[in-house]
Amino acid sequence: MNAYDTQHAPNRADFREAMAHLPAAVNILTTDGPNGRCGITVSAVCSVTDDPPTVLVCVNRKSAMHDVFSANGRVCVNVLGGDQQELALHFAGATEASMAERFTWDVWDRTHDVPVLKDAVVTVVGTIKESKAMGTHSVLFVEIEQIRTRPGGHSLVYFNRAFHRLDSAPPVAC
Repeated sequence: MNAYDTQHAPNRADFREAMAHLPAAVNILTTDGPNGRCGITVSAVCSVTDDPPTVLVCVNRKSAMHDVFSANGRVCVNVLGGDQQELALHFAGATEASMAERFTWDVWDRTHDVPVLKDAVVTVVGTIKESKAMGTHSVLFVEIEQIRTRPGGHSLVYFNRAFHRLDSAPPVAC
C-alpha cells in the first residue's frame, strides 16, 4: 500500500504518531477568577489573525480544568523558554506538586488578573471570545489584549514525545 493512499482513513494511533513528529512550542495556559486559579501545559496554540490579535488554544474537555478556563474567560498563554522544562512537567501533572503549590513559587508576575510567568519567552493575555467543541477538545479563540516578549533566550519545543531546547540562530543574510 502506498503511504499516501487516501482510500484508507487514518486511525487514532496513526494520527497520534504523526502529530508526535510535528514540533510545537510548549506553553502554560493559566487563568484566575471567580471559578478558581489553574494552569495546564499545552502545545496546541496557534495564531489566528492580527486584526484583532487572536490565538487559538486547544484544551481537552475531559480535563478537570477545562470548565475553569471557560468560566473565568480570561487566560494567559505563557510561551516557555528552553530552561523551563520542569515547569512544563509540573503543569502537565507529571509531578506531585499540587495546583495551589505551583502558584506559590516565585516565578509569577502578580500584577495581572491572571498568572503570568516572569521569565516566559512570550506572554499573551486575553479574553476567550469563542469556544468550539471539536472531538475530545475545545478550541478556545482568545482575543489578545496584552503582549510581553522577552528578548534573547531560547524556546522549549515538544517533538517526538520529548522536550527539546531550541536555540536562536543568527539571521541569515539574503
